[in-house]
Amino acid sequence: MTEEFLHYIWQYRLYTPELMLQSGEVVEVIHPGLHNTDSGPDFFNAKIRIGDTTWAGNIEIHILSSDWKRHNHQLDQSYDNVILHVVWRDDAPVFNKKGLSIPTLELDGKYNDNAWRNYLRFMASRQWIPCGSMVSIVEPFIRNAWLDRLLVERLERKSIEVETILSFSNNDWAQTFYRLLARNMGFKLNNQAFEMLARSLPYQFLARHADNLFQVEAMVFGQAGLLGDDFSDDYPQKLKKEYEFLKLKFNLSPVDAHLWRFMRLHPGNFPTLRLAQFASIIHHSGSIISKLFDSNEISTYRKLFTAEASEYWRTHYVFDKPSAPRRKTLGHSSADLLIINLVAPVLLAYGRRRSDAEITSRPVDLLTQLKGEDNSIISKWARLGMDVSNAASTQSLIELKTQYCDNKKCLTCTLGNTLLKLPFPKSNL
Repeated sequence: MTEEFLHYIWQYRLYTPELMLQSGEVVEVIHPGLHNTDSGPDFFNAKIRIGDTTWAGNIEIHILSSDWKRHNHQLDQSYDNVILHVVWRDDAPVFNKKGLSIPTLELDGKYNDNAWRNYLRFMASRQWIPCGSMVSIVEPFIRNAWLDRLLVERLERKSIEVETILSFSNNDWAQTFYRLLARNMGFKLNNQAFEMLARSLPYQFLARHADNLFQVEAMVFGQAGLLGDDFSDDYPQKLKKEYEFLKLKFNLSPVDAHLWRFMRLHPGNFPTLRLAQFASIIHHSGSIISKLFDSNEISTYRKLFTAEASEYWRTHYVFDKPSAPRRKTLGHSSADLLIINLVAPVLLAYGRRRSDAEITSRPVDLLTQLKGEDNSIISKWARLGMDVSNAASTQSLIELKTQYCDNKKCLTCTLGNTLLKLPFPKSNL
């Protein structure tokens, strides 16, 4: 037995309707209370009836009643308002700090057996998701409502990250967006290196030279630590020389070049090319913040991220190694990823700061219009019959997989909740 499962039984009333305390008195649960995930009793503001008396207060849940003393609740005043001690098994009487006895309800043998057996199967499952063989039978209305909520959870979680960076950036939205842009330009494999670059190179320095792409590139590549070699090509030699001047001007210290990862990457994803595209976005962005907040058109956001890398990169992916001529712009799919992972959470954070309902509503509208991502997580959800047609759906499914399924939080997942109550399946999970 686990306390988490007992919380689930209590919260969703998955126990037999006739409940009796260890003292022999009949207890009726009028309201189970509000689940508390912080310190203190497990459920606040519950209401129960014992005999003819109605009680309002808190509920504490343990596997064994002796856990009360083991956790020193008898010494803690915050547990004096506990009106019921709910346990799997009662092995000892309990008292609060005032010395008053706490009524105890034992749940062993009084809960939904299907839920317990399915829960054990989910916890032991080695499938990609614990309920993989059952998830398709959840009614579409229940599934869609849960995924809508997960989309909001994901956007809110990401907007909190925006708020955190904003606070470290002295509430400067341009600096905040710049740092988040850098992180996202790493496209996972190099996002840490990009973020370290942005921390070492404040946006205000780039903004002062943003009208000169060559100088922006010099600062970006120099701060990335990628101008330390002796080059044969004229262009990187000039970048190196320019960086030495700008390095002294702004008192810069480059990051370690070894942070950048090239192995197992397609040349189009090499960090050198991404840095050149990053520099081009900075150069062409102008008043990027006003463009970001004043528009609700996907085409406008895509245009922000589709700036082409400079002429040198038409025939190079790295310095000193020529390649076949080709324009080097971020494709629509990469630009859309930036809209999904950068624009949407920034808009939500900004809209909430300004109490602007119109801006706050934009992220969901944008994600609904964008095509769903194409990655390993989404392809597996598609095989399970989930809708992956737009980014709103795929973002919800990524949230479900990474925040719930991977952590086996089936008890707090609406899909898991629904499936746990079903008859015990004969097929193996």
